[in-house]
Amino acid sequence: MKTLITLVMLCGFLYGSAYAETSNAVKPQTRSPAQALDSDAVCTRCHDETENKPILSIYQTAHGNKADTRTPSCQTCHGESDTHIKGNPKENKRPQPDVTFAEKSQTYPPSPTQVRSGQCITCHESGLRTHWTGSQHESQGVACNSCHTVHTPKDRVLAKPTQPEVCFTCHKTQRAESHLFSTHPIQAGKVSCSDCHNPHGSIGPKLLVKNSSNETCYTCHAEKRGPFLWEHSPVFDDCTNCHTPHGSNNSPLLKTRVPWLCQECHTADHAQTVNSGANLIDGDVTTINGTQAPASLNPRAQSNARACLNCHTMIHGSNHPAGAKFNR
Repeated sequence: MKTLITLVMLCGFLYGSAYAETSNAVKPQTRSPAQALDSDAVCTRCHDETENKPILSIYQTAHGNKADTRTPSCQTCHGESDTHIKGNPKENKRPQPDVTFAEKSQTYPPSPTQVRSGQCITCHESGLRTHWTGSQHESQGVACNSCHTVHTPKDRVLAKPTQPEVCFTCHKTQRAESHLFSTHPIQAGKVSCSDCHNPHGSIGPKLLVKNSSNETCYTCHAEKRGPFLWEHSPVFDDCTNCHTPHGSNNSPLLKTRVPWLCQECHTADHAQTVNSGANLIDGDVTTINGTQAPASLNPRAQSNARACLNCHTMIHGSNHPAGAKFNR
């Protein structure tokens, strides 16, 4: 009995020691708000309201909420920067901080991209940012502060109306497309880039939020998902076979006008019979298997009586028993 009691006490001691070590390992920072501000005062005694950029406005953001023990200090992001704080009497210019973020600063050159992003990823690695390492943006030398502005209460890239302008700084082709005749309501502020793309990395193509373009489109266009009794192969394969998502002069976001878009695949349809309902005389001018008209003649069959969607209205798929041709 005595041996059993001793064994139980020993197990309890070992368990308690292990628990204490675990608790100490995950114990959050216990600084009071006053202590946190005193830590920042090492920097803010010089970097005050006289700075060209509003440095102190960080206290209007989540990064400056000292009541939260997870809130970083200046040194958490910029490093201890001892040489910068103490200065070097042999140099007229104060040495650079350990980590400098400003890309357009005239005082110090920015730290390498990996260093800047590494400081942010230390805390912001979970959730939507788990695929940052190796992503297209990271591989192209884009740092977190290339898009985000920390020392400001309103980060433009986090607000839906202003986010596209941040992305369009680099993606100028998409900027131009967003001003075409048929677009998603990007300019109206109802759709932003991050509704479809995850700029921090994705397992899908083009940094899409889902695994494919179709899954991403179905997030809003659920009625196109199906399943359908009669499936249209290019639609089932990829929405971008027919649509261009950032903008087009063909409604609705089509790459090419109908019937030319349809005839990229259906080259011989309705072209076998002269004077058929979908043709004028010499209606086979649009085929590749039939006789081609001389180049000097107008391809009238291609220009007239070819409003494909007048009849084939269920082009995304149909459940109607007579819908093999996607008719209305």
